[in-house]
Amino acid sequence: MPALLNPVLGLLMFRGTVTETEPIAARMRRLRIEGDALAGLEVRPGRQVRVLVDSGLTRRTYSVWHYEPAGAVELCVLDHPEAGLGARWGRTAGVGDEVRLGRPEGSFVLRADAAHHVFVGEETASVAFGAMLAALPEQARISGCVETETAADRLPLRHAGRLNWSLRGGTSLPEAVRRLAPEPGGIAYVAGEARTVQEVRRVLVREAGWDRRSVLTKPFWAPGKRGME
Repeated sequence: MPALLNPVLGLLMFRGTVTETEPIAARMRRLRIEGDALAGLEVRPGRQVRVLVDSGLTRRTYSVWHYEPAGAVELCVLDHPEAGLGARWGRTAGVGDEVRLGRPEGSFVLRADAAHHVFVGEETASVAFGAMLAALPEQARISGCVETETAADRLPLRHAGRLNWSLRGGTSLPEAVRRLAPEPGGIAYVAGEARTVQEVRRVLVREAGWDRRSVLTKPFWAPGKRGME
């Protein structure tokens, strides 16, 4: 990274160090990043951070898997055959590597006071779902549909037994939501591939009678694109 950029990046981004790495699912790797600058941030479940993933200014956005106010952020990075700079960074980052990342941001966050919570998405959404589910108490009303490539791609989510899991190539997520038929009155969190997100929202609003404002959406990616950020 050019030395002239360091002062600017110091104003815009936090600095941390990778202290742990581990495979957390078949194609997902957990990275723990620690640093004094990461202490005391406002991190609501579902928020994301933008990370510099190369020696230039390329950034990729990741949902926060876990946060500790003392100064630790955990991310989970998906590996895939069409890996771009972000996936390659997640695959190769090692303990001791310096990381620059932005402030946690985003409106796709848990609405803890909702009457019930419906989660719909796939691997790219499951990290945000994990943070949200971890914050919900045992008595919370939870349902949803989560799709993965294989069973080994499922993240260890709290309340995972209350979700309907499927494998890609079988029942589509819009059809799975039709079968689930969640009653209006709660909050739905729908994230993942852009067109699928739109279709699921259409099912909830037009067919199931949900208020559009109660369906929170986050298109993380689209075919042929590196990401939506």
